[in-house]
Order: sequence, then C-alpha cells, then structure tokens
Amino acid sequence: MLLEQIIEFLNQYNVFITIGLIILVFVLIIIVITSLISTSKMKDKYRKMMKGTNNKNLEELIINSLDKIENMEEITDEVKDMCNKTSNIVASCVQKVAMQRYKAFEDIGSDLSYSIALLDGRNNGVIITSIYSRNESITYAKPIDNGISRYDLSQEENNVLHQAVNTDKE
Repeated sequence: MLLEQIIEFLNQYNVFITIGLIILVFVLIIIVITSLISTSKMKDKYRKMMKGTNNKNLEELIINSLDKIENMEEITDEVKDMCNKTSNIVASCVQKVAMQRYKAFEDIGSDLSYSIALLDGRNNGVIITSIYSRNESITYAKPIDNGISRYDLSQEENNVLHQAVNTDKE
C-alpha cells in the first residue's frame, strides 16, 4: 500500500521531479567547472613556486635557506665585533693635526720655528715645538690629555691645540 502511494506520487509529479533533477544537475555542473578552474589556478601557482628547484623538495630548500641565514647572522656578529675593535684602535690613532709656523725671534729672518699638534680621536696626544735661533735649535714635546696640557703653553701652542681639537672627524 505504501509502495503504491509512492508510485502514484511519482507518476503524478514526475515532470516537476525531472525538472528539479535537471536544475540540480546544472548546479552540480557549474560547481564542478568552478572547482576545475580553481584547481587549474592552484596548479599554475604551484608550478611558479616550484620553478627552478631542480627537483628538490621545497622543505629542503627552506631548511637550507634558514641555515644560510643563521650562518650569515653569525658572520654579521663577527663583523660587528671586528668593527668595534677597529673603531677602538682607530680612536687611539693620530686623527687630528694642526701646525703653525712662526718667527720666534725678531732678528731671525724667516718663519723657521713651528708648533705641531698630533691628537687622537679622544684629544690625547702631543704638541711638538721647535724654536729656531741663529745659534741653536730647540725641540720639545708637551703631552696632551683630553685636549688639555698640564704644562704652560705658548700662544702658538694654544693656537695649534685649539685648531686640532676643533678638527672635525670625517
């Protein structure tokens, strides 16, 4: 009895059921087509991503790249240490120089006397002065610490010290 009712229902509405099934088939065809297009796009992206890998697996490439990055970080740290050491060494090298020639005595005809300041990056160094006269020449040095001399300086020595201290580092 139930089976007869189902058959009668199907016979009565078979046109509507067929139309519904046709619509459902078309919807499924559209879904399949969009899925194929999407898959095709993904394949293209995958091919682009894997291009040039020479049959290596992507995971292996990423691991190798990470290893190289770690190695570069270590090398960078070593280079930074070397730069810091070099900067400290350079700071103690002569970087600032100033010189002034002058006539120490009125009766000497030319500027044969001179004072020269030789300072490092911390304004430590020496002032060398040579005084020339007719009978003798005297050379002496005065140490400079942080741009200051613990000895009295002549006007010329003060000039070269001021010039050297105010020399800009390049």
